[in-house]
Amino acid sequence: MSSVLESERLIIDSLRETDKEAYFRNISHDRKVLETFICKYADNLEEFDFSGYLTNSSLFAIRLKETEQLIGILVLCDETEVSCEIGYGIGSRYWNQGYATEAVRRFIQYCFDEKGFQTVYASFFTGNDASRRVMEKCGMTYCRFSEKELTYLGVERDLTYYAIVRHQAKGTISIIKQKESAK
Repeated sequence: MSSVLESERLIIDSLRETDKEAYFRNISHDRKVLETFICKYADNLEEFDFSGYLTNSSLFAIRLKETEQLIGILVLCDETEVSCEIGYGIGSRYWNQGYATEAVRRFIQYCFDEKGFQTVYASFFTGNDASRRVMEKCGMTYCRFSEKELTYLGVERDLTYYAIVRHQAKGTISIIKQKESAK
């Protein structure tokens, strides 16, 4: 990402070497996160190999604007000329505070405005209602169900896909901005 993305409370930018401990704590060592976000579990910080994450240009940090502390990540994957899939994970101690919605909303805007995609997709393990609500709050709508699409943690998982199309996003983002300014 060539630019830094900002929202009201968050910054979205590239990973830094100094993010290793926060990434470990909030993603790779957080078992609650790993129940719904695909990432290899890390037992301890000393043995945690962060180098592969640093070189992954499709992985972005979600930071608190006040402290610049990494609290989660966004992933841009399966890019075509017209569409992409995104993924996200937020440390469990930051759940239920609106951070995931705020980050995903801003990242969708980036995918449309700066990357030029026409459609943005995301998926969640069927039954992960929190992730479904994030997608819905960001204007995404049900796209398709995929039975037993992958095996994760020894369990065959169903995925539910949601999507948003560029022309839908413009209306959704302006409605969200109107609601936020009315507060």
